[in-house]
Amino acid sequence: MAGSFHSRYGGSREMDETRTRPDMGEVIQIEEARIRDHLGEMVRGTVEEALNAMFDAEAERLCGAARYERTEARRDTRAGHYERKLETRAGSVQLKVPKLRRQTFETAIIERYQRRETSVEEALIEMYLAGVSVRRVEDITEALWGTRVSPSIVSALNKKIYAKIEEWRNRPIAGEHPYVFLDGIVMKRTWAGEVRNVSLLVAIGVNTDGYREILGICEGAKEDKSGWSSFLRHLVDRGLKGVELIISDACRGLVESITEYLPDARWQRCVVHFYRNVFSHVPTGKVRDVTHMLKAIHAQESREAARQKARAVVDELRRQRLGRAAELVDNGFEETLTYYSFPDSHWIKLRTNNPLERVMKEIRRRTRVVGAFPDGQSCLNLAAARLRHIAGTQWSTRRYMNMEPLRMAKAETYGAAVA
Repeated sequence: MAGSFHSRYGGSREMDETRTRPDMGEVIQIEEARIRDHLGEMVRGTVEEALNAMFDAEAERLCGAARYERTEARRDTRAGHYERKLETRAGSVQLKVPKLRRQTFETAIIERYQRRETSVEEALIEMYLAGVSVRRVEDITEALWGTRVSPSIVSALNKKIYAKIEEWRNRPIAGEHPYVFLDGIVMKRTWAGEVRNVSLLVAIGVNTDGYREILGICEGAKEDKSGWSSFLRHLVDRGLKGVELIISDACRGLVESITEYLPDARWQRCVVHFYRNVFSHVPTGKVRDVTHMLKAIHAQESREAARQKARAVVDELRRQRLGRAAELVDNGFEETLTYYSFPDSHWIKLRTNNPLERVMKEIRRRTRVVGAFPDGQSCLNLAAARLRHIAGTQWSTRRYMNMEPLRMAKAETYGAAVA
């Protein structure tokens, strides 16, 4: 009976002790964490102390004397210090950087820190401008540097780069640009609680050496005469000159603005936009056949041959009872043949606005993640930032055209005029 009693109640006491006794594994884990934190603090303290001692030694070398030391060899005196954080593998340390009265205190440590700080900022900005969302930027920075960059920091960095972008957007245009491509892109912005359209007008050019350049971007309420006039005035005031041909869609008011601000330039209507206008009045089943007819116009070896082909196409469209399409071709084909006045090696690149269309696609890709902008300025800033990014790539460093045929053609024309 007693045995059963002890067996019953003794076993119960052992179970209670087991339940109340702490897990030794957990204790060890807690102590290890405390030890790591303590060691980390010791390492950070040692790194901070060593770096500040190096700064003091460097300051003494630049001054030619120790602190408070009076000697004829002294070249400078101290003027206190300023504090700066430095991220190291041991953690964040606080530096006390000496200030000198006569010279700037410079060390290799500060230079390396400045380079790292600049590279981090540039990396964040490049990620943002390349189309990476702010949330994704936060995730990437946390993975790379162990610190999560907040949206406010990204916004502050963007303000810094936008100041440079505005300076770039208003920079002088150097040299001459015989060929200029113009186009507009419609974006969404909020206005008094409503979402409205805002137009961004963009220009790229080909200079006399055959390289492409981003010439400018401006906001326009609409793609009308006032908007294009303001944009062309902006380009001319910055130094745009030597323009011989402008390639664009048949934007309202654009041709009138060209004659006002660039009177010596001729206008080439983009044949792709011209085709699309015609297709809007062609049944779906006949679009393929009409496409072949229109392309045949611009595949001719001369302007006169293209004119004859265009008249034949008009007659064929009328025969097929496509009266509105025939009218559009008849009234507009001459505007698409201006490129025949330039070297034939340039024709394929002058008859469409495709070079600028590709740039516009990049702007759309980058701005699609935003949706509706809070104002026109933020929309303009982001689009201009993307253009500036494109201008710094191989897009502008690869020769786009051989301009020697144009120079030779101009020399022959001027020579014949003098004769």
